[in-house]
Amino acid sequence: MAEVTAKLVKELRDMTGVGMMDAKRALVEVEGNIEKAVDLLREKGMAKAAKKNDRIAAEGLASVAINGNAAAIVEVNSETDFVSKNEMFQDLVKEIAEVIAANKPADMEAALQLETSKGKMEAALIEATQVIGEKISFRRFEVVEKDDNSAFGGYLHMGGRIAVLTVLEGTTDESVAKDVAMHVAAINPRYVNESQISQEELDHEKQVLTEQALNEGKPANIVEKMVEGRLKKFKAEIALVDQPFVKDPDMTVEKFVASKGATVKSFVRFEVGEGIEKREDNFVEEVMSQVKK
Repeated sequence: MAEVTAKLVKELRDMTGVGMMDAKRALVEVEGNIEKAVDLLREKGMAKAAKKNDRIAAEGLASVAINGNAAAIVEVNSETDFVSKNEMFQDLVKEIAEVIAANKPADMEAALQLETSKGKMEAALIEATQVIGEKISFRRFEVVEKDDNSAFGGYLHMGGRIAVLTVLEGTTDESVAKDVAMHVAAINPRYVNESQISQEELDHEKQVLTEQALNEGKPANIVEKMVEGRLKKFKAEIALVDQPFVKDPDMTVEKFVASKGATVKSFVRFEVGEGIEKREDNFVEEVMSQVKK
């Protein structure tokens, strides 16, 4: 059993928006398991589905580069947001994306050995760390390829806080693919279509929605229909092609791209810092520890 600490309660509150005592009670009930606590609060109708990346924080920039029928999306991290405004750092991130797109390395080890304008990528990152005064790290990349009858769409939001790379088949119009990339940046779908959602995830959501409906006091004979409707809405919310298109909510993304004779093949979305827990310093504790010494 995990200890129900104040930090854990705060984390659950940040994820779900519920009050402190409700968060604490939920954690106690499920013996400190935060994921189960989220489900419990949802079942009671007290919280919406938590987005794991709501509690994520790190700094840096992401970028996209297109080179013929290959493209790359990358993320490079720094210690503070201030560095993302540094011209040397911005140029480095841009060049890393271009080098990755041109060379299509198989993994990070191979990527770090590629040549940049300042020597091997590994050396360029070390130089940037020394000059800028913060640790600069190349965190991740993905290489995407297409054929001649497809289009890449690259989009950077907030200068690179979010980067998206899409592939549309049936069109070579990059502006259409970019429109879809802008939608992905704004709405953050998790799948291209509902066929990509695992049965395990659907079963889990159905279980939560069923408990939620029963706890609302709905008669058992209509719970199934309610859950079916809510599950359909859930799938549409996380599947790109079923979402209302941001530039024209009267049509879905699927209908928008179909009007251009295209279909969505894939997308990759990098949000700077997702999956990285930023270390939280407690200034008071730090000062007290120094005083005690």
